[in-house]
Amino acid sequence: MALLTRSGGRKGSQGVVDEKVDVNSSSCSLEEITAEDPTLNPGTLSFEEDAAGGMGRHLGVFSCTMLIVGRIIGTGIFSTPSSILGSVGSVGASLLLWVLGFSLSFCGLFVWLEYGTMFPRSGGEKVYLEAVYKKPRYLATIIFAASAIVLGFTAAGCIVTYPCCSIIVAAGYVSNMWTERAIALSVMVFVTLLQGFAPKVGVWAMNALSLFKIFILLFIVITGWVVLASGTRVQDPHVNFRNAFEGSSKSSNDYATAMFKVLNAFSGWSNVNYVMNDVKNPVRTLKIAGPLGLGICAMLYLLANIAYFAAASKEEIRNSGVTVASLFFGKVFGAQAQRALSVFVALRYVRFIYSALDTHIELAKEGIPLPFGNRFWASNWPTGKSPFPALIAHLIPSAIVIIAPPPAVAYPFILNVEGYPQQIVNLFIVLGLFWLRYKKPAAVRPFKVWWPLAVFFLVAAVFLIVAPFLRPANGVGDTPPLPYYLYCLVGISILILGVLYWAVWRVILPKIFRYSLVSQKETLDDGTVITVVSFVLFLHPLMHPAESFHQFSHKKTE
Repeated sequence: MALLTRSGGRKGSQGVVDEKVDVNSSSCSLEEITAEDPTLNPGTLSFEEDAAGGMGRHLGVFSCTMLIVGRIIGTGIFSTPSSILGSVGSVGASLLLWVLGFSLSFCGLFVWLEYGTMFPRSGGEKVYLEAVYKKPRYLATIIFAASAIVLGFTAAGCIVTYPCCSIIVAAGYVSNMWTERAIALSVMVFVTLLQGFAPKVGVWAMNALSLFKIFILLFIVITGWVVLASGTRVQDPHVNFRNAFEGSSKSSNDYATAMFKVLNAFSGWSNVNYVMNDVKNPVRTLKIAGPLGLGICAMLYLLANIAYFAAASKEEIRNSGVTVASLFFGKVFGAQAQRALSVFVALRYVRFIYSALDTHIELAKEGIPLPFGNRFWASNWPTGKSPFPALIAHLIPSAIVIIAPPPAVAYPFILNVEGYPQQIVNLFIVLGLFWLRYKKPAAVRPFKVWWPLAVFFLVAAVFLIVAPFLRPANGVGDTPPLPYYLYCLVGISILILGVLYWAVWRVILPKIFRYSLVSQKETLDDGTVITVVSFVLFLHPLMHPAESFHQFSHKKTE
């Protein structure tokens, strides 16, 4: 059992006596840890209020590890190697990018571990930004909300479209765009209903699916070893590893764009940070599940890439589009086996959106104005255990993304546009970490990241923000006919949209219509505690908002 010491306890004849705080206990309260400095509390809700409602703490180390593994293993390792190779131009550079992406992800994980153990509540980056950037009030929350809501939905919607082609072809039918989209929508609706009405079954299914994904990757890795040992039909499995860096790009833009795809393939290492209210013994579980889940995926990712390059030539992989895993099976086992195995590989795309929901719920609980009201989106209606409204909110825009854009252009563009704002968020998260260490050096930190790792993560974020604006070697990037810098502008525009939304809500409209925004806490029928922001009109042009609210409340009581 880990015990941390803090000062400021009982005062005796010898001065201050240190208190022992069990930060690993599931009953440990954030309010106990921050009793000496309430300003550390993020948002408007206390730790107990924020964790109220829902299914309670039901996720252990295994489920949290599978939550990370299931989120990370998806389209990234099975599809993006072709796009990454096309950007950097060589096998050696591609493999180095995967190693660098793994290193950066671990640095980010350690930063999030320090934050997550200091503030063991659901919400992830939302909580950490609120803890550091408290003024102007709600600004950091709404900027993050704009990115999380718009981009968090689109990626999930785009990803689920691609397995459908494999299923249709394997069944002996000709694939077409609308058939694929119909299957994709059906999968998303099924997952939504399962998580909404049978959340415990959803957790079991998530764990089983994560184990299945590990099995598929292990099968590819072991098959790759057999290929390298010249035990298959592949004629020269070592051809790609001779002169491995031949043809490497010299453009910073190419490497930055490829790195976005690598980091997207590793995205999910922070999944547990979003659901800390549901985690048993959250501090201990986070410190175990985070490194374990990411470590499993990183090892399998690197070995799977080696297997791909052993089975097919650079040109074949570069031209394979988003079906590298299918190409691998075709080269090793033949066309007939490729069709059969593609059905099983297609299941790797199914993702349970468990962790994304808690971020959206936390945004609603903070009083951010949303359509149909915050009470609806923050509630666990209708079962009282699972956030079905948040699931619907995730389903609708994802369905739009499945139906609307052409997949060939949309897929790489969405990966890029999702990754760019995240790097801006990462930049402010790391800067906030150093700011907290400077301003609150005595704050209890159950985990403390080694500062060179945080600096490395910070430098990488700056590079990934600047480099995409530099002209790529081919002059067009990887999403022609779209301009190579368009995804950067779209990402920045989404964050600016959040700033404008905040300005209209908090500044412009209150001044025009002469009202004040007053926050109050409210407990829903399912036990969830939310913040409700009320509009209070000035009763007199010279009256202070607090006096107006007092008179308004008095009249309402009467």
